[in-house]
Amino acid sequence: MDSIIFDLDGTLWDSRDTVVFAWNHVLNQYEIDKEITKDDLKQTMGLPFQELGKRLLPSIGKEVAEKVLNESCEVENSYLSKQGGQLYDGVENVLKALAKKYKLYIVSNCQDGYIEAFYQYHDLGKYFSDYENPGRTGLSKGDNIKLIIERNQLNHPVYVGDTNGDQKAAEYAGIPFVYARYGFGEVSRYDHVIDRFDELLDVFA
Repeated sequence: MDSIIFDLDGTLWDSRDTVVFAWNHVLNQYEIDKEITKDDLKQTMGLPFQELGKRLLPSIGKEVAEKVLNESCEVENSYLSKQGGQLYDGVENVLKALAKKYKLYIVSNCQDGYIEAFYQYHDLGKYFSDYENPGRTGLSKGDNIKLIIERNQLNHPVYVGDTNGDQKAAEYAGIPFVYARYGFGEVSRYDHVIDRFDELLDVFA
């Protein structure tokens, strides 16, 4: 193994408190009688970006839902870059240790600017060599994993994530999958499983 590719939400951090605030701020501006909750977000974590509006705002017209989605994403990027999210225990120490032995990457189903906000507030970009998301490429998570592999000429990468979509993306890309069971999803097939982020140090010892 020469590299580790990480999912972001439910794997490295939980950003829902900040994201809920951003979404409800925009909904209030549009005078839409709907409140997004943390549980709503948990149900949509890991879904392709374009699915969010359909799941979170099913009763709102497509055109308005699209505007709300785009504005909410802009606002949450801004909030996250200033307030951050909740890192899981030991994330920076573990990343620092892993980066001494492996190249680290992020592939997340998020909008452009979201990973950058994560880097900016928590100062963790220094541990990662590259990242990708559908907001930049328009590609699926599996194709973005392949893109990272090709762009960085990786030979034996693994993917760490917490949802069934993550497992399928890793399988599509033809690489092993480490299931972060402490995250948001339930996965039945995996190569390794961790219940705390620092258990990665044992997996990749």
